[in-house]
Amino acid sequence: MLHRSPVPPGTTVAWALVGAAVLVQIGYPLAPEAWRTPVTVASVLTFAAASLADVARVHGRRGVLGLVGAAGLGGLLAEAVGLRTGLPFGAYSYTGTLGPEVLDVPVVVPLAWMMMAWPALVVGRTLARGPLGVALLGGAALAAWDLFLDPQMVAAGHWTWADPYPALPLVPGVPLGNYAGWVLVAVLMVAVLHRVTGPAPPAVPGPAAALYLWAYASSVLAHAVFFGLPGSALVGGIGMGALAVPFAVALVRSRRAWAQEGASPSATVPPRSTTRSRSVSPRAAISATKSDSGERKTV
Repeated sequence: MLHRSPVPPGTTVAWALVGAAVLVQIGYPLAPEAWRTPVTVASVLTFAAASLADVARVHGRRGVLGLVGAAGLGGLLAEAVGLRTGLPFGAYSYTGTLGPEVLDVPVVVPLAWMMMAWPALVVGRTLARGPLGVALLGGAALAAWDLFLDPQMVAAGHWTWADPYPALPLVPGVPLGNYAGWVLVAVLMVAVLHRVTGPAPPAVPGPAAALYLWAYASSVLAHAVFFGLPGSALVGGIGMGALAVPFAVALVRSRRAWAQEGASPSATVPPRSTTRSRSVSPRAAISATKSDSGERKTV
């Protein structure tokens, strides 16, 4: 029989939360206008819960604390500083539509940083080697998501920019400096998260990969079809796709390699080589022991 690596504890919970996050996000563009803000909050909460469950599955308590600290508290700090100084994103303000606030930042905003930081780190770990490469590509994977996020939230009226120019072509209303600030914060955030969570186990990513690729594909579709934002659908599709597509290709190749080794892709331990084992009866085992003992006596 084939020896397969065990499925890590918490995998079912993580996948269940991934499914819940997908279902909530599918409901967003279909919901009446009056329901969209509550659905936005519910979407971030379920997505963040899925990321927390998956980082716990992979890194345990250390991963959860690292994600909450680096992305949750780090995101809150970056936003609070940004509101008061205009750095590093530019001068902007929230409109009070996203619920309770801490330091004038809606609570849902640091949760949004948290929900995507873990999947982005997984992208960086998959495409790069070494802490610097992981931080740069993982940070780029996180910052690229803002090519969809900011245009959507500005269009929905959740925040505004004091001076939205110059902006990206086809994406008015969001200044270029915002994206530069995102790159800076995202690279630092992913670098810290990579450091505090410790070495990544040699496994094909599961829930985190699904979250990142879903965020990419669903954002392209929603902006192009439901939100009336074809410019951000195109720009975000190219920008985030520059990382999402190679990431998907790398996942397919890794999954094939693991399948050839006869191991579960969601395992957190290296695959074992494929072997065949025979069952041995207790009587045969006793006989073998006696024979071995006899041989030792004759030596």
